[in-house]
Amino acid sequence: MSERLKSILIIGSIFAYSALFFKQPFEFYWAYIVYILFMPAFFTQFGLPKLPVMIFFPLLLMGFIYCQIGLNTPDQFYKIFFGFFGSCAFYYYVVQSYDYDVEKLYKLYMKAAVIVAVIGAIQVVSYRVGFSPGYKYNYIFNKWSVAFGGLGGIRLNSVFSEPAYYAATMAPAFFTSLHNMFTKKPLYITKKQGIIIIVTYFLTYSSVGFIGIFIAIVLILINFGIGRYAIFIVPSLIFLTQWAYANVPDFRDRWDSTIDIYTTDNIYSYDIHGSSFVLYNNNHIAWENFKRNPLFGTGLGSHVMAFDKYTLTQEEGAVQIDFNKADANSMFLRLMSETGLYGMVIILVFLFKNWVLKKSTDRREIWVISNSCALVIVLYLLRQGHYFINGLPFFMWLFYFMAKQNRDRKENPEYYAELEKTDEEEPEPDDKQGLVLKPS
Repeated sequence: MSERLKSILIIGSIFAYSALFFKQPFEFYWAYIVYILFMPAFFTQFGLPKLPVMIFFPLLLMGFIYCQIGLNTPDQFYKIFFGFFGSCAFYYYVVQSYDYDVEKLYKLYMKAAVIVAVIGAIQVVSYRVGFSPGYKYNYIFNKWSVAFGGLGGIRLNSVFSEPAYYAATMAPAFFTSLHNMFTKKPLYITKKQGIIIIVTYFLTYSSVGFIGIFIAIVLILINFGIGRYAIFIVPSLIFLTQWAYANVPDFRDRWDSTIDIYTTDNIYSYDIHGSSFVLYNNNHIAWENFKRNPLFGTGLGSHVMAFDKYTLTQEEGAVQIDFNKADANSMFLRLMSETGLYGMVIILVFLFKNWVLKKSTDRREIWVISNSCALVIVLYLLRQGHYFINGLPFFMWLFYFMAKQNRDRKENPEYYAELEKTDEEEPEPDDKQGLVLKPS
């Protein structure tokens, strides 16, 4: 297989979750074909992925025990365990197969993100001119639908099944594009391409997207210096929030409903936006399950059973909405419910230990990639409950190995100085060495 085809398939797997081959006994996405295609060769070349195995073995052991004592069911546990572990192992292998060249992988993602953004722009324009095949893609993807709403009548979702997935998966590209607006030399894509990504990100009219915009701006302030840019960015952030509240009904409803339900605990009013109730309900369920099983939760895939035990919809007169029964509408809530302190501590330590800020590195590529990947991880923790959809483990491993390389650069400055000197002498830019780890 050529290197080009390999890259297309691997990066394409991140965006291949809008179509299914079958739904039973589990949802088999197009992306899984890429996993199956590469995994045997990866395993033969690299053996067992040690770090994923170390992390997941306690979850396997405790999940098996919980299945035996009735706190989880085998079908739910093994379906989620092997899906989550398989995805994490696959993208761990991917980084290995690219010789830990994190920057090369991120460049490939950015190129794909531009294409996805252009498709999204075509979708919006097609809707405005009434060209149905240009904005309805369910003749290509069988788990996809048009999301109507927003100021233009349609909420952009491009190749993703819903706008929220676009907002989450494109968050790293959005952050990088936003960074490029503040620098003379943009990274990975041109400023014009970055503008397309930024504009289409807004056009999702997704609450996940607005949260992503807010966090991205805060990260830009932290990295570039609050004092220097706050006078421009903070008013812009306030204006953006006010504009969204005034002009995007769905955002306004979610904002008001979330504040209302968390301040009044009113679970009986159908005036509450559905997503606000869903988050509040799953917060209650996760906490109740955590109180009873604090160390390891009740096992991967068990939130469904916890939902049936503790859902507020059981109360007479309560709102009857049971969306996100399986994924808790938030990965942090799901980790709280299914993995307890073990999962929550791992993810928090993972974030804080590996987050690279501008002041702690000598290369902007490192902190830009680190913060870009951190953004998507945080968005999933807040408002996306699926552990591995749309290539989340891909960004998590880039985040991890980026920090690992940054630490290695500090310990071996001579090695990297010589490496970068050699890179500058290379006549072909495409042959330049990316951000890689020093061989051990």
